[in-house]
Amino acid sequence: MRADVVNDRFPAVNTSIAALAIDGDRLWQSLMDLAQIGATAKGGVCRLALTELDRQARDLFVAWCRAEGCSIRIDQIGNIFARRAGVRDELPAIATGSHIDTQPTGGKFDGNYGVMAGLEVLRTLNQHGIRTEAPVEVCVWTNEEGSRFVPVMMGSGVYIDAFSLEHALSRTDHDGVTVAEALTSIGYAGSAPASVNAGASRFGAYFEAHIEQGPVLEDANITIGVVTGALGQRWYDVTVSGMESHAGPTPMRLRKDALFAATHLMQDVVNIALAHQPDGRGTVGCVHVYPNSRNVIPGKVTFTVDFRHGDDEGLLAMDAALRQAADALQRDFPVQVAVEQVVYYAPAAFAPELVDAIRDGAVRAGCSHLDIVSGAGHDAVYVAATAPTAMIFVPCKDGISHNEIEDADPAHLAAGANVLLHAVLARAGVAG
Repeated sequence: MRADVVNDRFPAVNTSIAALAIDGDRLWQSLMDLAQIGATAKGGVCRLALTELDRQARDLFVAWCRAEGCSIRIDQIGNIFARRAGVRDELPAIATGSHIDTQPTGGKFDGNYGVMAGLEVLRTLNQHGIRTEAPVEVCVWTNEEGSRFVPVMMGSGVYIDAFSLEHALSRTDHDGVTVAEALTSIGYAGSAPASVNAGASRFGAYFEAHIEQGPVLEDANITIGVVTGALGQRWYDVTVSGMESHAGPTPMRLRKDALFAATHLMQDVVNIALAHQPDGRGTVGCVHVYPNSRNVIPGKVTFTVDFRHGDDEGLLAMDAALRQAADALQRDFPVQVAVEQVVYYAPAAFAPELVDAIRDGAVRAGCSHLDIVSGAGHDAVYVAATAPTAMIFVPCKDGISHNEIEDADPAHLAAGANVLLHAVLARAGVAG
């Protein structure tokens, strides 16, 4: 197949679709240019959602897309959609994208790679004068990281009605600033409907390219991760209550030491995950001790639990094991235990036909590939509830992410973008 249709802005160049490739140097430069906004001394990026730095990054993305002839749509939660028109523009768009907000000590590639890879797809299509049957859109989802505002994956969550627009807009940061106020202050309080149930456009398909954020691909010396789905997640807040008392006069046998008891339950979290391999994950990531004084026996400990598994049956089994362990703790120690589930994401299975297309694309590109399940949450997990969805992973150095030293090989980034390009073209169709 050859593309001979003249693009409105670029001449036809008679390019073989099979040989079409992105410009890896241009992709890398876009990532480096974007990384200058919020750059840290250690080489990372601090660009929290809906800050002035986020505005600058959004403005740069919008300017780049307008230079490629795209129209821009901004919805009520600040999601950005850059649209390259199709010959049959009434068709549902074939979309790709990710996020450009970062962790406080974030890197250059988490989320940003997916957005810049999508931009590179647009640039490549324009450069070679290729028109698609369906429109192609690149998305920037608002507040994926959840570092400034909770919940995480806010923009895509509103898009699928995982929570309401009103709820999201009312969330506050540590200074009491609401999402609605922050959107207005940076000029990205859009007017387009934010959820599919309120009239937002549904995609014909959605692809998301991303660094793996883990060590599996690099450890196996594999270039492309063919993501078949994402682990489900259940998060909990756990409170263990005893009684604070003086560390000196109180004999060991008469103590109601909340921290001593809580450490047993924390170890149970790890053991529960180990009992549900290979997909089980269990993490205690945040601990608060009261009163947190050197010579006072802790009277209360609160901590978080993060459970993940590839299917709901596994997640429910882990949930049951945690609650049984909490009941046992109350029997064995003079404490009370409260377990509150605060987050639930169902395991996501991506569209088989899109997963197959990514696998075939890796083969066609001569790239080593491996089927993999995402252990992290991504906007694609939410979008999958409304449209056929799949993800492309590439390795990151030492599996490190959410860290200023996050790094990736330019050749791997280019390979993933090429697989993305051909997956998008396969779904959007080439007009000719």
